[in-house]
Amino acid sequence: MSKYSNDRPKTGLKVEVRNGDFAGALRKFKKKVALEGVLIEYKEKQHYEKPSLKRKKAKAAGRARHLKAMRERNKELGF
Repeated sequence: MSKYSNDRPKTGLKVEVRNGDFAGALRKFKKKVALEGVLIEYKEKQHYEKPSLKRKKAKAAGRARHLKAMRERNKELGF
């Protein structure tokens, strides 16, 4: 199973359109798709990625998050 599925069965995403409010239903649908991780999972499965490259990307993302947090802390402290 995917790391985004939380061991739930795949039943499909459903959104009800009320009073012809298609824009609101579309927003709700996009939010559900994002929470389920459907697009991320789709992009991951488009091409095979070696485990070493996955680790390398994860490490780079973690480092970027850390550096961003450090920049924000320094900005708050006035450096």
